[in-house]
Amino acid sequence: MSQRSCLSVILAAGEGTRMKSAMPKVLHAIAGLPMVAHVVKAAEAAGATGLALVIGHGAEKMREAAQKFAPKAETFVQEKRLGTAHAVLAAREAISKGYDDILVMFGDTPLIDAAALAAARQKLAEGAAVAVIGFRPPNPTGYGRLIEKGGHLVAIREEKDCSEAEKEIGFCNAGMMAVAGKHALRLLDQVGNNNAKGEFYLTDIVEIAGAEGLDVVATGASFESALGINNRAELAEAESIWQARRRREAMLAGVTLIAPETVYFSHDTEIGADTIVEPNVWFGPGVKIASGAKIHAFSHIEGATVASNCDVGPFARLRPGADLRQKAKVGNFCEIKQATIEEGAKVNHLTYIGDARVGAGANIGAGTITCNYDGFSKFFTDIGEGAFVGSNSALVAPVAIGKGGYIASGSVITESVPDDALAFGRARQKTLPGKGKELRERFASAAAAKKKAAE
Repeated sequence: MSQRSCLSVILAAGEGTRMKSAMPKVLHAIAGLPMVAHVVKAAEAAGATGLALVIGHGAEKMREAAQKFAPKAETFVQEKRLGTAHAVLAAREAISKGYDDILVMFGDTPLIDAAALAAARQKLAEGAAVAVIGFRPPNPTGYGRLIEKGGHLVAIREEKDCSEAEKEIGFCNAGMMAVAGKHALRLLDQVGNNNAKGEFYLTDIVEIAGAEGLDVVATGASFESALGINNRAELAEAESIWQARRRREAMLAGVTLIAPETVYFSHDTEIGADTIVEPNVWFGPGVKIASGAKIHAFSHIEGATVASNCDVGPFARLRPGADLRQKAKVGNFCEIKQATIEEGAKVNHLTYIGDARVGAGANIGAGTITCNYDGFSKFFTDIGEGAFVGSNSALVAPVAIGKGGYIASGSVITESVPDDALAFGRARQKTLPGKGKELRERFASAAAAKKKAAE
């Protein structure tokens, strides 16, 4: 089958009114990725060499989004919504290019398993003209039934048209199918709209193909894989299923999740074996965690790279551009953004490091911040290897702290510090005996007078 070309036609023109959103339904995200992009990924994993997106509502938004997740896809607009067969034929130009296999998919089924798509394609390779993907829901009520006879699919019957015996069938239509490219346009062009809604139904090609003596079969997919998303409650259910799958996958790959149900991954999270993830950790897009790292509870990580044996959190936030090298430490209530924390460096407490480099083995004291933004532009702070920055210091960028430099606690540093130098950037302390008592008495008297006036 590896030699067979395949076009995936993904139907994504639905308005999704039940989502109660101005955004096209299929652009709502699962694990940080539009649900239609999950469908694209499944198609590609099943060997699709071409992609055709049939769009309608929010066409410009769809085209813009597709440039990110499917830059090589062709887009076709279904001007009027006249049924699923009509939608597929909107991509006639792509279908006519002579692909061996045509996969027809839906943009609102983000959990579809690539293996189910590949199984349908395999049936085409074995000689079938049409392979319909079915599933077995816990309750088949409301679903179209797949009517099989002698190992062949003879019809897809909507429940309202089923006999009592047919209603007992648990094998239902998932909507997706594979069609041999050499037959696709001929079969689709024969679909009529002589029905109550006056629409052209893709399912009709089953009986059309059968009447021509072509082989039509059904293949299976899991119930979860076939789930379609119509509202935000179902979107949340799909997110839950996706997360459960990904957590299990991570744990089987050697990652320890202490409370798996509280950890949330993004579609592209990479996490190495022997990493330990404590409860309530959120991984946003673009995160790479190497082996042996420890991510403590309540940490929020997005667009960051964490090398092996790093220690992060608890309550740490790594923002895009954070780059932690081996054995680096970012502790509680610290925020790192667009900054490199080199090998063995420590940023332990209540600290913000942005647009900066913290050299290997450096220590950043509690309450330190890099003042990197002047309201208009960002500036860089360079902290050398082995430097020590005392607690509650403000490093006003652009500034450099040399290798082995030492910053006294409470300093505001506005000028670069040479290697091995000690820098103070604070006013000299002055102590006035008795002045504290005098101030307290003055403030107490003023407060009393204010209270009396209010009465």
